[in-house]
Amino acid sequence: MEPGDERGGRWLRECGGVELMRRITARDGSAEQLRGMTPKRLAGYRLRAETVEPERDLAAVAAAGGRFVCPGDREWPSQLDDLGDTRPTGLWVRGKADLRLWALRSVAVVGARACTPYGAHMATALGAGLAERGWVVVSGAAFGVDGAAHRGALAAGGATMAVLACGVDVAYPRGHAELIGRMAEQGLVIGELPPSAHPTRSRFILRNRVIAALTRGTVVVEAEYRSGSLVTARCAQRLGRFTMGVPGPATSGLSAGVHELLRGEGVLVTDAAEVAELVGDMGELAPPRHGPVLPRDLLDAVCTRVLDALPARGAADGREVARAAGTSADEALGKLYELHSLGFVERHGEGWRLTRRPTCNDGARRGGP
Repeated sequence: MEPGDERGGRWLRECGGVELMRRITARDGSAEQLRGMTPKRLAGYRLRAETVEPERDLAAVAAAGGRFVCPGDREWPSQLDDLGDTRPTGLWVRGKADLRLWALRSVAVVGARACTPYGAHMATALGAGLAERGWVVVSGAAFGVDGAAHRGALAAGGATMAVLACGVDVAYPRGHAELIGRMAEQGLVIGELPPSAHPTRSRFILRNRVIAALTRGTVVVEAEYRSGSLVTARCAQRLGRFTMGVPGPATSGLSAGVHELLRGEGVLVTDAAEVAELVGDMGELAPPRHGPVLPRDLLDAVCTRVLDALPARGAADGREVARAAGTSADEALGKLYELHSLGFVERHGEGWRLTRRPTCNDGARRGGP
């Protein structure tokens, strides 16, 4: 069966693997009794069944240092069961890590293949930041955002997992053969298709549902309106997973799909800390964000009013300042001396004026650098 075959998944659930295979290959009329089976479909299944050699596939994945994991195995990630009858019949896995344990604390980072330098930078930073916080970074090993996220996690010495739309022994794209090899050594490479199977457009789309179901949330970094990354995000939403997007320039077509996602139920994130706060456990909070603290921010309310009461140019006496600040003359004078000690104001004859701040040109006139 092809990945995501809902009818086949229902038959598998109702009959079990052994009985379903018997019915499809037997000529006793039992296959025709399956609900939804047609002569055309049955002919297609039988044509494919003729070339099935499970022992050959298991030997091939073992030779590549992998294994086959199916529902009911200890290593099976039970969150994939949320896909119902479209869940994978099993997963081919390369890598030493435990798939179930890694998937428990994982986040998907997906996006455009032809991403901008900004998109590559953000994906790399997210991959590294999530890995440093103990999260497994999941993506599809494609060019662009996927590859950048994987590399970011590996550069941080963290964990990353690639979900392929082909056999796990196939390096696709070929330009990422070294990257996929590194992930097989340091992380995990998984897929639904048996060894040597090639990718197709539909398999890429169906692969995305596995990424969405496997992880706690999906972050989209740059995506056009028709991007496959949005398919992953929408599937994550349907499954009740967190869906996040990294904003880009309003004029960028590569960010248009992300912005549309954010106009709906997507959550805007800008770094790994914000992602971890959303998908993480209690206490995994992003640091509070604020602008720089300026010296005058530390003044009390009366000091601020007295400072604001001084003219921008020239000087004013204490009574004028008190009148403008709405304080008594004595209070204003006390605050003026306080401001003088802090360097905000200076005496000028009988009055007070704002301290003149040096400029770049002042340094040049004094012979400074």
